[in-house]
Amino acid sequence: MIKTRTLQNGVRVIVKQMEGLLSVTMGVLVGTGAAFETDAEDGISHFVEHMQFKGTDKHTAFGLSDAFDALGAQVNAFTGKDMTCYYAKSTSDHAKEAFELLAELFLRSRFPEEEIGREKGVVIEEINMDEDSPEDLCLDLLARAAFGTDGYGRNILGPASNVEGFTREQLFAYKKRRYCPENVVVAFAGNIDVTLAEELAEKYFSGMEEGNFERRSPRVEWRADNLFRQKQIEQAHFAFAFPAVRRDDPSYYATQVMNTILGGGMSSRLFKRVREELGLAYSVYSYTSHYNETGLFTVYAAVNPQKAEQAAEAVAAVLRDFKQKNVTEEEFLRGREQMKAGSVFAQENTSSQMLLYGKQMLYKNEVFDFEKRMNEISALKREDIADAIEKNFDFEKVAVASVGNLKKAISL
Repeated sequence: MIKTRTLQNGVRVIVKQMEGLLSVTMGVLVGTGAAFETDAEDGISHFVEHMQFKGTDKHTAFGLSDAFDALGAQVNAFTGKDMTCYYAKSTSDHAKEAFELLAELFLRSRFPEEEIGREKGVVIEEINMDEDSPEDLCLDLLARAAFGTDGYGRNILGPASNVEGFTREQLFAYKKRRYCPENVVVAFAGNIDVTLAEELAEKYFSGMEEGNFERRSPRVEWRADNLFRQKQIEQAHFAFAFPAVRRDDPSYYATQVMNTILGGGMSSRLFKRVREELGLAYSVYSYTSHYNETGLFTVYAAVNPQKAEQAAEAVAAVLRDFKQKNVTEEEFLRGREQMKAGSVFAQENTSSQMLLYGKQMLYKNEVFDFEKRMNEISALKREDIADAIEKNFDFEKVAVASVGNLKKAISL
């Protein structure tokens, strides 16, 4: 059973009841993230997310985590380019108490000054850790090579200089502009009574203050730059990005199947050619990112620096061959079945379902339709993949990033 409602203040609620399970995942999704920030705000969405866990009028930071642990519940959050999500998972018999705690940390966090000071150090260490993770660094550089320094090109963590300067007043002002009822979705998925879920959402979120919501649209300007960071590490990391379709494009599902065929698994072309046949990389894959305004198709590899140019040439050869649209019927059918199976598997995971239904409501203000999705995937034909390749592969607009002990930047 799936039930939706909109509270009087504009908060949207969606409940997916999954009988036969023993747990439930509940989430609060906010339509804000790095892509919506100004230069002065760069990193603030992520910092606010951290601070939400640092105490309320009722609980200290430790008291909150201790209360969740006492229920055997899990709690966490993440910040993305265009969404921030707070979520908890509990056994069904503790759903009421777990949601009360989740609502409290979301709605009643006080951002104590002493905690702000401490958390700045934590986030700056997270920034340092990102700098020491060459894969993350490479993909951050790639986003900047594609979109520049704002919008979808922003690093979610922001610069340390911004983090060091954030004040308590700035954090609350940002929440007042972005954490507004019309920009919030409360989602439940799992074995929970639908009436109980609605009552919980009404009890805790109907009184959420309306704020002064600022509707923002990220500026999208494709840059197609080539960025390189010299780093004394054992592997070289490089990635290519192409402008891809938006999340509401009719070829969305064909694009997903296209990605599976090219670099989405152990039977993909990139994996077979670059890793299995040539032995040039342990890690080589592709993935897609879709937003309201645009999309990104990414190909990534980590290789021996001495063989980096050879590996890049091998990846480029696979991409150019793929561009010729000579996808076989066997590849198409296998890719389509993999996508269908992945959709079915996700139906059995409460966390996946909470995010899936929550994001569909947040981004499109509609209920995710599983049957429609399966029908659309099943209806795909091989020529649809050829059309998707045409839409998502423009070699004149490729963005490139590379990190490692290399003499020069990798190019396609």
